[in-house]
Amino acid sequence: MILSGAHCDELSDAEIIRKSLEQVDYFSCLYLRYGPRLLQYIQRISSYTPEEAEDLLQEAFIKIWKNLNAYQPSLKLSSWLYRIVHNHVISTWRKQHGQDMTYTLTWDDRLPEDLAEDLEYDDADEDRMSRLRRAVQALPDKYQEVVTLKYFEEMNYEEISDVLKIPEGTVATRLNRARQMMAKFCNKSLTKTNTDGPRR
Repeated sequence: MILSGAHCDELSDAEIIRKSLEQVDYFSCLYLRYGPRLLQYIQRISSYTPEEAEDLLQEAFIKIWKNLNAYQPSLKLSSWLYRIVHNHVISTWRKQHGQDMTYTLTWDDRLPEDLAEDLEYDDADEDRMSRLRRAVQALPDKYQEVVTLKYFEEMNYEEISDVLKIPEGTVATRLNRARQMMAKFCNKSLTKTNTDGPRR
């Protein structure tokens, strides 16, 4: 049975899970609903090529299928999916390279407005936003993780906690520290730019 996107749209997450366990064709609804977001997430946090990212996503969905019975409805489905994909990307990198993956946060679109607002930045100021981009990319990995999930994947503290399996208090602490580091980086960049200035 081939399911259309329109048919899948009529189903809740819980219905997709239940029906997938009864009939495998419904599992495609899960991929249609979450696949594009998860693929973008893989490409955003890693240096894998688009083709490699697609392969990783397929492998992660095989893991998701195999563990579908273990899904607990008390956990938001998207958080559970992100956790599996996140862990698969990191573990695959470690196996391939013999070391932990270093975040290479990239994006093609504009910075999220709420990130600029939290740092009191005018997102119409391209020069300041360019510095903020560099500030995000300069963050240590554990801070890039929470910034990515909060501002780019639009998750709340509870969801981030579920994905990374860390306490919500730790999420809040890391986000606050990340904002401080980004603000400091941007101020240093601004000071350096003003100091260097055009030479006569």
